[in-house]
Amino acid sequence: MSRAKKVVAKILEGRSDANLSFADLCHVLQRAGFSRRQGKGSHAIYYMASVEDIINLQPKGGKAKAYQVKQVRELILKYQLEIN
Repeated sequence: MSRAKKVVAKILEGRSDANLSFADLCHVLQRAGFSRRQGKGSHAIYYMASVEDIINLQPKGGKAKAYQVKQVRELILKYQLEIN
């Protein structure tokens, strides 16, 4: 099982939202086909042509914020994204 699929399983499980690394969350979005553009400061903005939602992420001590992990989970489920 690839790193991205392991992280997606963790995200979908929903029990460790506050303990997911920022780098892992970004990796999953990139593997799902999102493009990244740099926001101001540490913000990273992810977008995809076939998805109307835009995800704005920023780290907190190397970890992803729990509400942002939840947003990504909802996005994966809503659009039934395939992560390779």
